[in-house]
Amino acid sequence: EKRRASEPPNAYDFGQLINAVNASKDKAACADLLTVTDPKTLPVLLSNKLEGEILLIFIQSLEHYVAGKDPGLAYQHLFYLSKAERFKLVLALLSKNEKEEVQQLFDLLSESQSDQYSLEDLESLKKVYEL
Repeated sequence: EKRRASEPPNAYDFGQLINAVNASKDKAACADLLTVTDPKTLPVLLSNKLEGEILLIFIQSLEHYVAGKDPGLAYQHLFYLSKAERFKLVLALLSKNEKEEVQQLFDLLSESQSDQYSLEDLESLKKVYEL
């Protein structure tokens, strides 16, 4: 049964929702969750729970469901995701193919226009993602 995503009140609930969408690989549900989650709260909500699989489903959800409609929101999520605990470690463990998925999202964002970021912003964020 699908319930409408509303912003999770705390890190525990957010973790439960992320584990559920990750287990089912439900990118649409993950996109819904990211759409109602304030990007600035991501580092706190993720706490120390960021893992490669979670980073990837976020990237895929943003690429397939969010970036086309709201590139600014996708950028904000990428920006705050990079501030999460364990981000550098998780990034270091990504495979070449997984890195290419991240690159595809950045490519999509560089083709889109948004008042939330400039191409310079995007380029400096790409460096943070080691692309």
